[in-house]
Amino acid sequence: MNVLVTGGAGFIGSHTVVELVNAGFSPVIIDNLNNSSESVLTGLKNIIGFDVPFYKADCNDFEVVKDIIVKHKIEGIIHFAAYKAVGESVEKPIKYYKNNIGSLVNILEVMQVTKVKNLVFSSSCTVYGQPDHIPVTEDTPKKKAESPYGNTKAIAEDILEDVIKSGEQMSIISLRYFNPIGAHPSAEIGELPNGVPSNLIPFVTQTAIGKRNKLVVFGSDYNTVDGSNVRDFIHVVDLAKAHVSALNLLKGKETAFYDVFNLGTGTGNSVLEIIKTFEEVNNLKLNYEIGPRRSGDVEKIYGDVEKASKILNWKTEKSLEESLKDAWTWELKLKNNNN
Repeated sequence: MNVLVTGGAGFIGSHTVVELVNAGFSPVIIDNLNNSSESVLTGLKNIIGFDVPFYKADCNDFEVVKDIIVKHKIEGIIHFAAYKAVGESVEKPIKYYKNNIGSLVNILEVMQVTKVKNLVFSSSCTVYGQPDHIPVTEDTPKKKAESPYGNTKAIAEDILEDVIKSGEQMSIISLRYFNPIGAHPSAEIGELPNGVPSNLIPFVTQTAIGKRNKLVVFGSDYNTVDGSNVRDFIHVVDLAKAHVSALNLLKGKETAFYDVFNLGTGTGNSVLEIIKTFEEVNNLKLNYEIGPRRSGDVEKIYGDVEKASKILNWKTEKSLEESLKDAWTWELKLKNNNN
């Protein structure tokens, strides 16, 4: 199957491209490089041994997306492309609604015209808001999102469900990610944020290597084990493999189909636990301080992943320690490349 990977030069997208190739799929990347770098393509080639077809373009451009799909005889799409910084979305909600919702609608319209049937959508555990009970299952009621970013994912899922309810002959899976971290073990690809990172782990590694003066822990008075936020941190390679499992499930569907899956480890770790573990596995000390809470942050969340285990035949394989080692190895590689 030829698979279009939107946002395929991004953190999760690039690792998924690797796992698609490993599983025998033929990926094609479209990415506007707003929050990624063309250098990722070199890393991909070093891992898989050849150049993946790449188009620098915007997923909101109907004609461009349609032409790529027709040219490469695309049969499935994995839609990653979206803005994803929680804090920025609070400050710039219109930017997030326009891009994240608009690009999905455009992809769906192109699928209608080109008769592409299979779609895997990059969703998020943010659709649960601040849940009443954890771990959350796929049946946990979605609550009002804590940020416009989270709301774009909740709205997107509603759109996809409505499309299937309408009788559209598509097979769609939404994957609700928890917090992807780490990097490819080869250190050829990893998380590469432009400017100041919005995710925890790049901020940790950049502080450890001296790019940042200090790491601020946003809040120490939450109702958690040590007062800091709790999240479910999953190695990005494990997450990437889940997309292959999702595509394999869709391939076998003859009628309209929609389902959602949590993707995580099934356990939670606090921000302070992450810092401590990072220090231990990499034998270094981090300069960090406690700061005020950050707008849009959920107190604690982690997921029940039994459904993905049973139906997708998928589960995580890598430990938190491996994730944090791989993230640090990647940061060291970036420093060496820049010298």
